[in-house]
Amino acid sequence: MAADYNGARSRSRRALGASLRARVPLLLDGATGTELERRGVRSDLPLWSSWGLLEVPDRVRAIHADYLRAGVDVLTAATFRTHARSLAAAGLEHRAAELGALAVRLARDAVEETQRAAWVLGSAAPLEDCYHPERVPPDAVLAREHASHARHLARAGVDAILVETMNTGREAVAATRAARDAGADACVSFVCAGGARLLSGEPLAEALEAVAALEPLAVGVNCLPPHVVADSLPALSRTGLPFLVYANLAGPDAPLAARHEEAAPERFAAHALGWARAGAAAVGGCCGTTPEHLAAVARRLRPGGGTPPAAAG
Repeated sequence: MAADYNGARSRSRRALGASLRARVPLLLDGATGTELERRGVRSDLPLWSSWGLLEVPDRVRAIHADYLRAGVDVLTAATFRTHARSLAAAGLEHRAAELGALAVRLARDAVEETQRAAWVLGSAAPLEDCYHPERVPPDAVLAREHASHARHLARAGVDAILVETMNTGREAVAATRAARDAGADACVSFVCAGGARLLSGEPLAEALEAVAALEPLAVGVNCLPPHVVADSLPALSRTGLPFLVYANLAGPDAPLAARHEEAAPERFAAHALGWARAGAAAVGGCCGTTPEHLAAVARRLRPGGGTPPAAAG
């Protein structure tokens, strides 16, 4: 049985890489943390979406299932804050592997429940705060703690690790190397301000060049406002790698009532269609987006109801 499962996961990873290189954009899912908040679940930092795992895992699974019913091809498991550093704030660092495995299992359960083929990625977020590059730990700490998190995700059976919301090239390289060393493929995404610069001030192009040397499946940008994405597209295109775009509708600390500036589902879908037309291999949503937003994107991307190559396994 274990051999069959591992073989299926290997086929699924290969199929993900091939689909990212194809000309039919994949549809990523949307937010988990802000969606839990919208559904009445606490989401205070630093545990963020891990509160859902700890208190209402069925609601996490339901969110994944709703995204699948909306038409997405890729789920990201709720492991954004299951690394030991964040869990330590609640005295739960010893549960890092357990909660990471639970998050992946909930995503797989949603796939089974909906009977929709989909890939499951494991999120590897900054060890500290996505919006505070000055808090990035020293290199030795990055290497050690990202390695531990990547091993947990690989053992949980993710199809790839999504190194996401990276605000420095230094941490992105450390997390991507950790994924590779754990035997997992990686996609790497940065959070940018205007002018195609990371929040650290580094040019996006330089950060992309640094991670490209580690041969990720794809690179991208996320958790930036839709109107800022255009600045990043030239640098993403020049890498020659498949690229991802999944923008937000306001940062995770914005009140729910404020998450509507560009946020009508059809308006967000128009942005996503533009990213796809600019060459994005996958598009989706970050903080503030909902299954309704992703359903609108699916209607724009696949007006005839067509689907991209299915996930194997």
